[in-house]
Amino acid sequence: MITQRILFLHSLLMAAGVGLALLLISPLLQVDHALAQPAPGEAMELPLEDGRVPGGAWGTEASSDMWRAIREGRMGNVQSLDPQAGVMIQSEGDNWRAIRNGPLKTYGAWLLLGMVGLLAIFFLLRGRIRINSGWSGVLVERFSGLDRFAHWLAATTFILLAITGLNVMFGRYLLLPLVGPEAFGAVTLAGKYVHNYLALPFTLGLLLMLVLWIGHNIPNRHDLVWLLKGGGIFSRKAHVPARKFNAGQKILFWAVIIGGFSLTLSGVALMFPFQTGLWASTFGFLGSLGLNVPAAVTPMMEMQLNTLWHGVVGLVMIAIILGHIYIGTIGMEGAFSAMGSGKVDLNWAREHHSIWVEEEEGRSAQPPQGGVEGATAPAE
Repeated sequence: MITQRILFLHSLLMAAGVGLALLLISPLLQVDHALAQPAPGEAMELPLEDGRVPGGAWGTEASSDMWRAIREGRMGNVQSLDPQAGVMIQSEGDNWRAIRNGPLKTYGAWLLLGMVGLLAIFFLLRGRIRINSGWSGVLVERFSGLDRFAHWLAATTFILLAITGLNVMFGRYLLLPLVGPEAFGAVTLAGKYVHNYLALPFTLGLLLMLVLWIGHNIPNRHDLVWLLKGGGIFSRKAHVPARKFNAGQKILFWAVIIGGFSLTLSGVALMFPFQTGLWASTFGFLGSLGLNVPAAVTPMMEMQLNTLWHGVVGLVMIAIILGHIYIGTIGMEGAFSAMGSGKVDLNWAREHHSIWVEEEEGRSAQPPQGGVEGATAPAE
């Protein structure tokens, strides 16, 4: 009797437990059943039938036009104040990264190393260009104090801009392994401020040089002769007549002016992002000439093109200035004093700028522009 009562109670408790469990899970069963049912008026879809999946999603029938527009940078609607946040995929970023980290750095490194190598080989083969007739002991004024101020303002700022710019491009490969991440970060941050704030004095130096020297850098018939004879730098005796600036110096002048102002424009666009449309205007003009260029330039593309252009022009300018530094220091005897003291030896002037000397002597009966008799040769 007792055993039967125990079995009855046990069965009753089990039934109550099963009933309670069904009560608890019944909402889940209803939700799952609802999800499995098609919407009113909509036929049940079979999985993966004709590229479609349950729930009305596109599956493999996704719109190619939509994704093509996204890959092309089509902007969507976002709540962010930054309109660039509406771009889901910026395909040009892949191209920009590949060019900057690939050809730009590779060819840029070879350009600079190649220039240093060529100058070293030229020095070994040609040696220093000497004053054939020796030091005369007479100094003539070649550049005024204002001329030298403009030159050194542009030169010193450019050197610092070049160093800090090269650190941005190659520092992680060359400097980071030597000094470590903390020191490299501090140096790079300081270099960033140096690079930004020296842009203005560099531009002022360019403007001064343009105003002071543009009259002396207009091409003339003597420049063609100078170029055909290679400026006489490959001969130890021949010297080609030239005015105050020879053809080589004129090429350098215009390269610095055009390249320098180009760096300034692209640099300003980088310091004030998404505020300029230089490339859109440039491509618009080129397109009007019938050239095949991008019809539309997004703000992000503007920034990417500015960084690439800034890097390319900067590397070319550094290579050019390396040659200028060489010829103005160890490459040619007596050349540095032109921008050092502003005065050069009379024999040096006659060998390298004979037409200029004749023009200056024609203005007075004495050596040109403040000649000083009895001056001793500098210790070089």
